[in-house]
Amino acid sequence: MKLHHLSRYPANLIMKLEFCSRVAPIKYQGISRLKQWDRTFMSEFLDRRWALASPDTKIHQVKLNIDELQQLTEENETCGYSFLNDTRPSLGYEMMKERQGPSFYVVRDDLLHPLVNGNKARKLDGLLPLVEDYCVTDVVTCGGCQSAHAAAVAVSCAERGLASHLVLHGEQPDIPTGYNLITTMYGNAIYVPRSLYAKREEMLSGHADFVAGSTGSVIWFSDILNESCTTQKSMAANSVQIYSKCVISGSIAENRQRKVIIINEGAGDFAGLLGFIRLVEYLSQDHIFGKEQPLKIVVDCGTGTTAVGLGLGAICFGLPWEITGVMLADTIEGYRKQKKRLISDFKRFCCSQEMDQSLNGDSDSIVHWVDRTNPRKFGNVLKGEIETCQKIAQQSGILLDPVYTLAAWEHAICLCRRKASSSKGDAKVVMLHTGGTLGMFGLAQRYKSSFYTLKK
Repeated sequence: MKLHHLSRYPANLIMKLEFCSRVAPIKYQGISRLKQWDRTFMSEFLDRRWALASPDTKIHQVKLNIDELQQLTEENETCGYSFLNDTRPSLGYEMMKERQGPSFYVVRDDLLHPLVNGNKARKLDGLLPLVEDYCVTDVVTCGGCQSAHAAAVAVSCAERGLASHLVLHGEQPDIPTGYNLITTMYGNAIYVPRSLYAKREEMLSGHADFVAGSTGSVIWFSDILNESCTTQKSMAANSVQIYSKCVISGSIAENRQRKVIIINEGAGDFAGLLGFIRLVEYLSQDHIFGKEQPLKIVVDCGTGTTAVGLGLGAICFGLPWEITGVMLADTIEGYRKQKKRLISDFKRFCCSQEMDQSLNGDSDSIVHWVDRTNPRKFGNVLKGEIETCQKIAQQSGILLDPVYTLAAWEHAICLCRRKASSSKGDAKVVMLHTGGTLGMFGLAQRYKSSFYTLKK
């Protein structure tokens, strides 16, 4: 991910919020949506410096075998039918509204970066420039042994000349592989017992203090956001000066004291939403999905930040899109709590009266939370799922992992089945492919017997 410079900088975003309260909201599926936000406030809000040079992503269309689809019931497995992947589908509202066979679109964010998960790249899209504007030298965060977040931070920091320090729970594997290998190669990883990891804030603060040493300083990423929210002047010019100073100084760690920033596990902060709102803006262009075509967008959920970001983006741009988050790592109460926290932060930084009313109307409709087709304890792989991923890869050229993205794929299939058996509705089904390719290496290390069957 190469850093892209735009004419405006993130520190002045709070100064742009007062003029956009003149448009009456419209209702769609229980939520008030602001029809004019994409032309006024949101265009200003997204005029900032991003980590990704472009929000572009590839769109594929997966077509299902019609004869086999008609024979399926709700209990049939994903491997019960075949797929055909159209890598250059006809897009745009006029083309998409034509009658089509059973199919769904796949947003290929798994192709954004060879080592950084698609959803992690989107979370860091708006976050990393804020970190750089603050001129830090070191980044501290945490995750599991095979954490895609830890790997994404390690790679992205190394690409920008920053040192990363990753606190991982569990035992260090004898032979690193997958995300653990990438984290080790690009960053500085240490391993802590789960008892210590349970007290995350205390653990992160302690390690950040150790990295900073006696002369350095430590700040939480949330403090940067609070600081930018309370400031009463635009810091665009200062951002240019600070960033230039960081670059010109050469080796930051050698030329001045350490300035350490702590990023929460999974980057589940307000800034993590920005990249998904930017993605929604890109997808809503007339030549892609447009602003009139109803969509049912499915995404697998770890922390739930991706789904909430997409939902907020749909509201901000007044789109008839329904976001479905497949719950993988928490209960529905946990995901609702996370959604409430993220929306609260969003409202705090985007204090528009219309947005306040819109989100207070029926915030439960922002994301529709569902269980995965075959629920299980997070991280477990069920019998036959490795073979299912293999079949999908061979037929469509799309690699899924059984922990995350297979769950979204299966739910997209369920929506296609329901649409095929119903004469109502013209909503298209879309799956956001969040990545997870490197996770297969870690799973192969953990579930050796399941992968051994591939040899047969």
